[in-house]
Amino acid sequence: MRRSRRRELLDLLASMRFAIALLTVICIASAIGTVIRQAEPMVNYVDQFGPFWAEVFGALGLYRIYSTAWFLVILAFLVVSTSLCIARNTPKILADWRTYKEDIRARALLAFHHKASGVLTAPVAEVEGRVLQVLQAQGWAIKTQKREASSQGEAGVMIAARLGKANKIGYIAAHTAIVLVCLGGLFDGDLVIKAQAWAQDLQPFRGGSELANSRLSERNPAYRAQLFVAEGQRTNASVINVEQGMLVQPLPFEIELKKFVVEYYDTGMPKRFASDIVIHDARVKLSKAFTVEVNHPVVYDGVTIFQSSFEDGGSRIKLRPVYLDQVGARKGPDVLDATVGESGALPADWLTDGSTPLQLEVTGLRVINVENLAEAQGATPASDATDVRGVNLADLSKHLGSGAKPVGDKALVNIGPSVAYKLRDAAGQAREYQNFMVPVTLDDHPMFLLGVRDTPAEGFRYLRVPADQAMSLQGWLQLRHALKDKSLRDEAARRFGDVAAPADRPEMRAQLAASAQRTLDLFSGAVALDAATGQVAAGVPNGGLMALSRFIEQVVPPAQREQTSGTLIRILNGALFELYNLSRSQAGLPVQSIEDPKVQAFMSRAVLSLSDAVLYPVPVVLMLDSFEQRQASVFQVTRTPGRNVVYLGCVLLIIGVFAMLYTRDRRVWVWLQQDSAGGTRVQMALSSTRQTLDTDREFEGLRQMVLGEAQIASIAKGM
Repeated sequence: MRRSRRRELLDLLASMRFAIALLTVICIASAIGTVIRQAEPMVNYVDQFGPFWAEVFGALGLYRIYSTAWFLVILAFLVVSTSLCIARNTPKILADWRTYKEDIRARALLAFHHKASGVLTAPVAEVEGRVLQVLQAQGWAIKTQKREASSQGEAGVMIAARLGKANKIGYIAAHTAIVLVCLGGLFDGDLVIKAQAWAQDLQPFRGGSELANSRLSERNPAYRAQLFVAEGQRTNASVINVEQGMLVQPLPFEIELKKFVVEYYDTGMPKRFASDIVIHDARVKLSKAFTVEVNHPVVYDGVTIFQSSFEDGGSRIKLRPVYLDQVGARKGPDVLDATVGESGALPADWLTDGSTPLQLEVTGLRVINVENLAEAQGATPASDATDVRGVNLADLSKHLGSGAKPVGDKALVNIGPSVAYKLRDAAGQAREYQNFMVPVTLDDHPMFLLGVRDTPAEGFRYLRVPADQAMSLQGWLQLRHALKDKSLRDEAARRFGDVAAPADRPEMRAQLAASAQRTLDLFSGAVALDAATGQVAAGVPNGGLMALSRFIEQVVPPAQREQTSGTLIRILNGALFELYNLSRSQAGLPVQSIEDPKVQAFMSRAVLSLSDAVLYPVPVVLMLDSFEQRQASVFQVTRTPGRNVVYLGCVLLIIGVFAMLYTRDRRVWVWLQQDSAGGTRVQMALSSTRQTLDTDREFEGLRQMVLGEAQIASIAKGM
């Protein structure tokens, strides 16, 4: 019984159906691994699938599908199954490959699809020579058997020939290729790493310093790791990402990065990434220089070094604070020295009173930013800039919008350096910010882009701040600070009343001033409209164009909202222009005229950006003042001895598929027997692994050359 079960299990493993089933599962898993991005932060999967399904998919290992235990086990079973198939069928195939089946009975030839018979007047010896000559001329391998009369048959000559027997080798080659490719993938994958981690009880670490038992052997036969090297530094400690964190994979030599080089096209797009490195091998006391480029790796001592990517290597930067809600003088430093990749406490004096202390983490410096500005155009048509009072309430929902637009014509432009940083609160929650150093021209007007996002899975949303005539933030900031000053708002409202009231109706000045004052208060966020009571309530966060929109929805009847919206927008723009001139007067600058198109363009964009600024989560913006760039290269270092096995498997697969699909194994038999009149009775048949029109034509040609036309007594073909 045990032997029977063992035999059944062996038959199952060696069956082609089982191997095909395993291969199907692997194909499905590979398709899932292609659709779902692998090895990303867990928060990205939570945002994409939701908490429940993100946890379920994580438990199934779909985020690292090619290194999960079940995938490797299925791959191993496929190797075993295919190997058993080869072991079981190869002896039969080789035996069939060597034989010509010349001992076939003459009567059996009548059962073939392609068959013919006839009588020739020539003797057997002469016909035999002619048949051999015809077959040899066409490349057939031939074996002849002379038979004596017996109880099992009559005397005669059986000529057995074969062509295309390489078709049988194709089966062995194709199946061996599958085994070799799977073995190479298993060996060069994470199987060796997992085995070492289990055998040595290694503990992965998640950032920071490595643990005491998180280092693999330097003689590890196969690995695929990442190596981070900053300019002027050298190291041999690469890391391998595993499910629980990282393991250190030491290299047998050190890599020093002399310089990272980036070359650009005229458009600003990068065209070449290269790292000038020096390999220091203490074993042979050798230091040798190399250049690693994308698609041009360096191979040293069996380790292949690829240029994977590049990052900041600890650039020194200076950050200048820009206070959105400045009240009085600040005592904090004018400029903060920082290093990319490091963190520290944000100066308390940079925050408003009562703000939660924040931790500053500088995450990146990009000296070159090539963007498609064609996608950012058209947000505000140039014709709208002719009148500052032409702001449309339809733009109320366009707050902190990205500078992106649907796919269209591209205008690739380098928009200059940017700095990225995170501000983390005491609870560990962090927002990420990206601010550009210089203004970017959008819709023919320079704009400062101040980006923010809540999670790495999101794209940045940009606060677009118009630059003043000096190409700085100062003009907008003066207007922003004046908007927060009640006395200046009241004065601007009074001036607007004086300017906007008709000369023949001076009694409207006070009414217009009061409306302007209420509008500025709502827009600045100094007061808020309680949604439940419809009354103005203090202490509720509010402001921007959305505050005016809510005010209209709660106070004004629906039939009058459109007219009231236009009136409020005209009052807002007029009062803001008076406030702008007040802020300039305080700064000792000359007042400006609304008739100036540049002033109109500035004010049109300032209204929208002031509304967007209500949503900016912190009261201070950190602008890049200066920087000293230091690059770092990220190399992929691999030791893949299984690669040659995979290459051999690919070659065998090509040979096997070609042999099975394009080579037909054909056998032909010709039976010659002397008749009573001294002539020769001929029977012939042909078999092929695939029945095609070529087979029909080939047999017809052989029949014509062997039997001819005039000497045929009878023919039976295709019966």
